[in-house]
Amino acid sequence: MQIDVDFDVWKALTARREAEAVSYNDVLREMLGLAKRKAVNTRTAGYSAGGRHLPNGTELKAEYKGTVYLAGIENGKILSAGGKSFGSLSAAARDITGNNVNGLRFWRAKRPGDDQWLLVAGLPAAHQ
Repeated sequence: MQIDVDFDVWKALTARREAEAVSYNDVLREMLGLAKRKAVNTRTAGYSAGGRHLPNGTELKAEYKGTVYLAGIENGKILSAGGKSFGSLSAAARDITGNNVNGLRFWRAKRPGDDQWLLVAGLPAAHQ
């Protein structure tokens, strides 16, 4: 998601950041009186690929030569429908195609709360 703000708003938000580790989201949460979010440990809360975060419970789908293949993110790992575990999206794609494949462009993801399948390469980069 992206929120457009004008330069004056950006400057005001930036001035409220006490350190680089304080995100704009942190500043806005404080201004709105929302509780601080707990830090997310991406190693236990899902899988990161190409700067994109796929939380546990994310479904993965790919179509190759007319066949639909399913996988998912569970306990920070990529698991095929057959229960095989992979270290990367590309490795999971290679298992299907027999060729080196860019996994970000091969798989579509449906994260918990999403209502549609999106190409992983098209997901916004995660901001820490």
